Amino acid sequence: MTGKPIAEMSFEEAMAELEAIVAKLENAAAPLDESLDLYERGEALRKRCDERLKDAELRVRKIVAGADGAAKGAEPFDAE
Repeated sequence: MTGKPIAEMSFEEAMAELEAIVAKLENAAAPLDESLDLYERGEALRKRCDERLKDAELRVRKIVAGADGAAKGAEPFDAE
């Protein structure tokens, strides 16, 4: 676990940490209190990944198609 603030993580970083948390919880390798803390962080990481995926989907939808159906450019995407 990196301890890095979740809001600063890339999708890949968040997903890797989430996978590590899931593996640790599945192996029952942590005491109950630590497991609860891991679960809470895992839920926050899941939400971060979901947000990043939704942002990516919005960016893809911004692609502008020309009359022939081919992509001719993209509109600016403002994630904020």
